[in-house]
Amino acid sequence: MFARLATLVLLGCAAAAFTVVPAVAEASAGSPARVSPLPSSSYGVRSLCAAPGPGRARCMALALVAGDAQARAHRSPIGVTGAAALAPSAAPSPAAGDFGLRPRDLHSAYGLPKSAPEAQTIALVDAYNDPSAEEDLGHYSSEFGLPECTAADGCFSQLNQNGRSGEPPFPRTRAELEAALKGTGPKRTEAREAMGWSVEISLDIETAHAVCESCRIVLVEANNPEYANLEAAEESAARAGAGEISNSWGGPECVAVGDCIADSPAFDHPGVVVAAAAGDEGYLNWLEESVPFANYPATSPHVVAVGGTRLELGAKGEWAGESVWNDGGRGKSGRTDGSGATGGGCSAELEAQPWQRAVADWSEVGCGDRRAVADVAADADPYTGVAVYDTSPECETEYEALHTVHWCTIGGTSLATPLIAASFALAGGAGGVEYPSRTLYENAVKAPASLHDVTSGSNGECDLPFDTLTRAQGCTPAEDAAASCSSELICLAGSGYDGPTGLGTPDGIAAFLPAGTKALLAPSVSSAGASSVSSSSATLSASVDPNGSEVIGCTIEYGPGEAYSASAPCEPMPGSGTSAETVSAKVEGLSPGTEYGFRVRASNAGGRGEALGAPFTTPAAAPTIAGASASHVSQRDATLEARIDPNGAATSWEVLMDDPCAAPMECIRADVVVAGGTLAAGDASVAVRVDLAESAARLNIEPGTTYTFWVRAGNEAGPAETTPQTFTTLAEPGGPPSREPPASQEPGPVSSPQLPTTLSPQTPGQTPSGTPVQSVASLKQAKAPAVAHLASTTLRERAGGTVAVRVSCPGGERSCAGTLTLQTLGAPGGPAAGGAKASPLRLATVAFRVSGTHARTLTLRLSARARALLARARVLRARAIIEVRGASATQATVAIRAGG
Repeated sequence: MFARLATLVLLGCAAAAFTVVPAVAEASAGSPARVSPLPSSSYGVRSLCAAPGPGRARCMALALVAGDAQARAHRSPIGVTGAAALAPSAAPSPAAGDFGLRPRDLHSAYGLPKSAPEAQTIALVDAYNDPSAEEDLGHYSSEFGLPECTAADGCFSQLNQNGRSGEPPFPRTRAELEAALKGTGPKRTEAREAMGWSVEISLDIETAHAVCESCRIVLVEANNPEYANLEAAEESAARAGAGEISNSWGGPECVAVGDCIADSPAFDHPGVVVAAAAGDEGYLNWLEESVPFANYPATSPHVVAVGGTRLELGAKGEWAGESVWNDGGRGKSGRTDGSGATGGGCSAELEAQPWQRAVADWSEVGCGDRRAVADVAADADPYTGVAVYDTSPECETEYEALHTVHWCTIGGTSLATPLIAASFALAGGAGGVEYPSRTLYENAVKAPASLHDVTSGSNGECDLPFDTLTRAQGCTPAEDAAASCSSELICLAGSGYDGPTGLGTPDGIAAFLPAGTKALLAPSVSSAGASSVSSSSATLSASVDPNGSEVIGCTIEYGPGEAYSASAPCEPMPGSGTSAETVSAKVEGLSPGTEYGFRVRASNAGGRGEALGAPFTTPAAAPTIAGASASHVSQRDATLEARIDPNGAATSWEVLMDDPCAAPMECIRADVVVAGGTLAAGDASVAVRVDLAESAARLNIEPGTTYTFWVRAGNEAGPAETTPQTFTTLAEPGGPPSREPPASQEPGPVSSPQLPTTLSPQTPGQTPSGTPVQSVASLKQAKAPAVAHLASTTLRERAGGTVAVRVSCPGGERSCAGTLTLQTLGAPGGPAAGGAKASPLRLATVAFRVSGTHARTLTLRLSARARALLARARVLRARAIIEVRGASATQATVAIRAGG
């Protein structure tokens, strides 16, 4: 692959015109297919619960619905950027991200540990009964490798609104639900409502278990979504010993000005974390087209009000950013459309707690002394929703023909609320704080980095249609806020506190730890360095001290300069100890002669630590030459091409041609330099192109003739040379037919004698070494002795004790095969003892096959004794014997020069 255009080099009139051009990027051979998330336009969204009537609440769960064939196939990850490196699954796979975020994505995005430091119980308050709740949770846990959580092991319990087990509300069984669905009237309506709440229940308990694997789960089910029943369930949840209570439901605080819900004592449980969803209908429920009020119980000053965001994940599943979730608009008919937006707003009657009014930007919020929603936020966009398993018909997903699975993708602030409740549980619960939302506000002052500050977006009203193709709002956040809240922070995200996302989203659990709790320390990362550095790989390592908290993520990021464009996981993953551990990663695919930077990052519940490694430079490698070919061949012209990668070092290169004489075995052959140049060390692989037209006369390019060419290159790390290639110029009309070309040979990099690392400027008629250039015409006049079958009688030892010899077939032969032997002219040590005749020493031998009119380079490896003789003599005269099958042997005297 070629990153830049190299400079055009001119060699004067003695050389053919050539250029260096960028090559086309190539996909690596054999790479597995990759899949990426489908665009939002492939999906739609529907609410699982209908708008609430007077005195009733609705669940805040939204289901993602497949909108095209690709989405219905469920073969692409939903909202999981990190899964783009996965191969497509044979069938829809929750573990591959085909149904939404997985437990590991939530932990990776928000830096959360998997277990609480001590026993914690999370209660999920919902309406109706889910007969398969425990079974569904077991299926979910099995799919993602989570610990079991069952009634038998004491981890899971299911209570009615009065706190009793074994006496569930409607529907008591699946059969009762199915019978009601087949009926008519109010019972059928109730059954359909119960199915929506069934998916809400699965979302709640599965999200809580995904985030806090060690937490006990208590499901408390109200008879129906009337506030009186839900509040009774709330009281039972507190009596059951829950340290955290999650409420993914609500409704407008008021039905009219002055006609508002009184704040119920059911949500006032000092020392218990009570979390409530802000809602899915935008600022003051503008998407609901009902009365303009925020949702209750989120407006209660005693709860932790939870808003929703659109979460962005990086390539490795890490947090890459968040914005206010708002997928709403208003169509041409004046009716609202879109997919939902996080709720929020100022309470109509309830006052804000002192710690909320103490935020630095409270005067810009716009609520005066009234309660502002929300306090904190988390992912709620259905497109980045979570995978949920539920056996109700509301969560049936069909793919292909006759295949149905009970996995679906669910979002909404119903997702964000149990996620926040479980985050408090991971931090040990309220920790003795009367109203735990206070902990968030105090930590935002002491440690602002303990939460991701969401600073973009608005949950305000948009009067333009929602774009169903791009699934984007037609308004800007500024336009939303200007139309809805006079651009105050209650509906517009900004630095610090704002209404849509509160203080921000989790970044570890430090923000959930009350004052006086032993501070959690981020991992300490040090001693980062590189070792075993080669031209294409290196081992990067560091020392990581978990500082007593489980390390939940550790990566080594690297790239040219400070790009850090690639990453690898630390091995081994540090645990939760209090001493430093060495982690490392072997990284491959590096570019030769390139300086790399890297950093090591590790995170735990206390935050993230990192250290920069000292930059390292990969050594240069010998150049690589590939793709040698001839094109645009005419009667007296051709374009010769090859790709050369300098591999990190200044590299000289040249294109050479052989004399196409009519009787090859009777010619002294010599390499004719056609063109050459130099590539800079920083060049990537580039294409060199030689046009022979300007040198046709000098080279005596003739019609109907076969020519041989090859490419050499060399740098400080070593040489390279392609195998010879041939091309045949076109015959003149009416002229003699072209000489039949020899059998083709595939190009490939091979060794060659060491070239100078730089090419001197050439003058007409000279090679880079300064010796006169022999034209093809002049070469035809040079005759060798009858026994000479070699292109040259001067040989040079190369690295590894080898020599290269170019040989040709006898004239008129289409091909020939035989052996080439090098031996001393006489016995190397003189006559043998006793007057016996000593034999010459065989230096090397090799078998060969050569096409007619073609000179082939043979590589012979000198024997150990031959190398010793050459080392002493520096120049060794020897006899080259060529034995061709079907012909007599020929000999020539050659001179072998020592290398170096």
